Amino acid sequence: MSIKRLAEEQRLSGAVVAGGMIWLAGQVADDSSLDTEGQTADILAQIDALLAEAGTTKAALVSVTCILTDIKDAPAMNRAWDKWLDTANKPARMTIEGKLVDPAWKVEITGVALAPR
Repeated sequence: MSIKRLAEEQRLSGAVVAGGMIWLAGQVADDSSLDTEGQTADILAQIDALLAEAGTTKAALVSVTCILTDIKDAPAMNRAWDKWLDTANKPARMTIEGKLVDPAWKVEITGVALAPR
């Protein structure tokens, strides 16, 4: 089995392609000064870029997990999500509240997608 690591950083890879799947690391906004909707849009653009690097699109997403530091921000996150979502290929999704490493981050998103053959 081959493993391909994408967008490698000091402690992690932004995504790993293995076993026919693409495993996304938790993605956070590059610009943490944005509000929740802005951070979500930033993250979703990063996800698009990682999936493109892996040779696919958001249509291949199977599952997504969204973590919000304040669950009351779900409507703001959903505004960005709804603009981005491929409505013909909706992934399973879970949204939870939790603390993130950097207090400026309002949202973190991870997911799993089917890798191209």
